[in-house]
Order: sequence, then structure tokens, then C-alpha cells
Amino acid sequence: MVSISVRPLTPEDVPAAHASSFTTFTVLDARDGLPAPDHTEERRRWGEARIAAMQRSDPAGAWCAVEGDRLVGVALATRRGPLWFLSLLTVDVTAQGAGLGRRLLEAARGTANDASAGLICSSDDPRALHRYASLGFTLLPAYEGRGTVDRSALPAVSGVRDGSWTDDRELVDALAVEIRGAPLGPDGEAFAAGGAQLLIADGPDGRGYAVVRSYGVAPVAATTPAAARALLVTGLAAVTGEVTVGFVTERQRWAVEVLLELRLPFRTGGSLAVDRFGAAPYLPSGAFG
Repeated sequence: MVSISVRPLTPEDVPAAHASSFTTFTVLDARDGLPAPDHTEERRRWGEARIAAMQRSDPAGAWCAVEGDRLVGVALATRRGPLWFLSLLTVDVTAQGAGLGRRLLEAARGTANDASAGLICSSDDPRALHRYASLGFTLLPAYEGRGTVDRSALPAVSGVRDGSWTDDRELVDALAVEIRGAPLGPDGEAFAAGGAQLLIADGPDGRGYAVVRSYGVAPVAATTPAAARALLVTGLAAVTGEVTVGFVTERQRWAVEVLLELRLPFRTGGSLAVDRFGAAPYLPSGAFG
């Protein structure tokens, strides 16, 4: 029997890491009665680029589990100023139940050190939730809006403009520090490289930013619920197909109201695991916090 080793993730591991995590999430969605995620070429490129970006920016938080020549688990954690964020933790279904998730998490937690806040966008997997709660994280049940926006219900909003990842870089980092306590840093570069659209709110109703992709809007960060609402509505208006808005907790009532107003179907889905993290209004990115 081949033993499973946990070692640092390398650039050469990136395609296998994405494939392994995608397969694991597909199995979890099937277990929960959800349709299989759409593995388009765009999403594959984005998934691999996301893992590669984190391996470059936070190599000490990037780990994998290997059985022989097969990658069977991944953990990615970032450190942005005082904020520690667990971006990814998956174990292949064939290797679950032997404590491998715990080993990967312990390795990635090495970057937490003196972090004053922690954040994890968790799935509904019972083992993951138990693991995070045992570390002292508070679990906040979350909702997910997924479907097609009723465009006839889109309200008029103002105070939002298209942003520039180059020209607005300092502004976005300053807003991120003000709202969530930590800058975007290299994650902004990863969003830009992936072709994400940046929105900026900077008016009398509040300030903030949002990131828009062809299938979702996240993060959304603002100083007021009014500004957050304007950013989310503008972002949803820019997506023409099916869209996902995830990790909406009871702390973000403004986002629930937007989903209801636009008749976007939503359900319970995942949890936020937080440790002294209370940014609001704020919808995190599952990839970058």
C-alpha cells in the first residue's frame, strides 16, 4: 500500500490540483442534489490561474497530498496583512476518512502565526464544518443565489463606475483595508489577469468596490449598505447568463433583499467560518476572501 505524503505545492502541481479539487466539489454537489458545476474552458483556466497565483504569492500556505504519483488533496491559504484566509481545502473522495484534511489544514495554518482575523468560505461538508469549529471559528450559515436575473426587475442605481485595475489599485487597497481590515494585494493582480471587471462606488451614498466575472459577483465590499446594494445590482446587470452570488449570511440583509428583488432563486449553501472577522457590508470571494 502506497502511503500518502503532504508536501508543498509546486507550479508543476497546478493542473492536477485544480482537477482534483473540481472533481471533489462535483461529488459534493451530486451528494447534495445539485447539478454538476459547468466546467467550461474559461472556468478551467480561471481555476488553474487562481491556484498558480496563490502558489506564487503564498508558497508557505500552498500544500498538497500525494499518493504515489497521484495528487489527492490540496490546501491553499493566504495572508493579507492581519487577515488569514483559507482559500481551498479538498481531499479526493478515495482518500477521505484518514485524517488527511486535518494534516493539510495544519500545514496551511502555519501561515496564520500572529493573524488577528481569520476567514474561511466553507462548503456544507460536515467534516469541514466540525474541523473549523474545533479551531475556534464561528460558523455563520450562508445562502447562495443561483440562476438567471430577472432583468425586468433591475432597478436604476447611481454612484457606480467602471474601475481600472491599474489606475484604481491604490484606491481598492485602501477601501479593502477600511472595510475588511486587509488589502487585496496580489489578489487584485490575479483578478485582473483573469479578465474580471472592477466596479467602484465613490459617491454620497458610500464607497466600495466589486469584482464581476461572467458567472458571478464577488467580492462586494462597501462602507454602507446603499453602496453595497448599488455595486451588487450593477454587477448582476453586467452578467447575461446564469449567475451565482454566494456566502450571503444574515449579517448581509441588504444582499438578501437584492436577490429577492431580482427574483434570483436562492437556497441555503455553505457557511462562513470567521475568527474576529466582522466586515460588513461584505460578500467575500470564495477564492480570495
